[in-house]
Amino acid sequence: MIENSSTRLNKYISESGICSRREADKFIESKVVFINGKCARMGDQVNPGDVVRVNGIIIEPKPVEDAIYILFNKPPGITCTTDLSTKDNIITYISYGERIFPVGRLDKDSQGLIILTSNGDIVNKILRAGNEHEKEYLVTVDKPITEQFIKTMASGVPILGVNTKKCKVVAESKFVFRITLVQGLNRQIRRMCEYLGYDVLRLERVRIMHLSLKGIPVGEYREFKKHELAELNELLKNSKPEPVQKTQSNPTPAGKKVVSKKPNFRPGTKTGFGTKDTRSAGGKPKAAGKGRAGNSSKSTTKNTGGRAGRTRSSR
Repeated sequence: MIENSSTRLNKYISESGICSRREADKFIESKVVFINGKCARMGDQVNPGDVVRVNGIIIEPKPVEDAIYILFNKPPGITCTTDLSTKDNIITYISYGERIFPVGRLDKDSQGLIILTSNGDIVNKILRAGNEHEKEYLVTVDKPITEQFIKTMASGVPILGVNTKKCKVVAESKFVFRITLVQGLNRQIRRMCEYLGYDVLRLERVRIMHLSLKGIPVGEYREFKKHELAELNELLKNSKPEPVQKTQSNPTPAGKKVVSKKPNFRPGTKTGFGTKDTRSAGGKPKAAGKGRAGNSSKSTTKNTGGRAGRTRSSR
């Protein structure tokens, strides 16, 4: 939806549903974004009537009510990337049929809850560390858990050059503990355990903010329920998106080519996205009756915050 005022370019791109705002910045830096035929720069504004192209394809923001929000119970072995050339990538596994991308990451060896959406603007609000949105995990380790282990994990552990933030840690059994984080350092829980001499045997994310895995079998997904989406919008109302990082322009050394990373567009529509993909992950036609919703009711409930209420197995 184009408003009667200008919109920051990266926000405009993310609202089209092709990527997050951070990824939009990368496309701008790669010089594959044009406004009215002119190569765009970081910080540019899009005015009503402007034509924006990414990799030669015209894009337009989607209406808010058409945004997609999915809860997926990721099995181990699936990689949280939109790069379709990566083996066992999350997009091919789900084979949703419309352009979506994961909110953050979950290690390939880990399992559990991850959000996928077409709303690029909401991604940064959830991920930004300063907003401190909770993520809860159940972790199984290779040695008996001690009181000292719980106390040290909760108070903070030095990894990746910083001390982790204080967090809630509770022993569930001899080898299993529950941990709630408000930050997302790379392989944080595994690194924390390793620092204390423990190996993680199983790691499952069971909650993101108010959203849980309840009722979603491993390898399956469902769309948000209306009340979940309403609560998410309320929780994010005062959340700030990731700040735009200023980048220095580095001149290209003589004799070297600049290779731009192109967005992974799906052909078939004016925007290159939103094309219904009737193939399964293996490239074969999907069985009749397994559309995007995939249940017998085929509910198409909508509200002002986005589509909600449908459930489907990804396999």
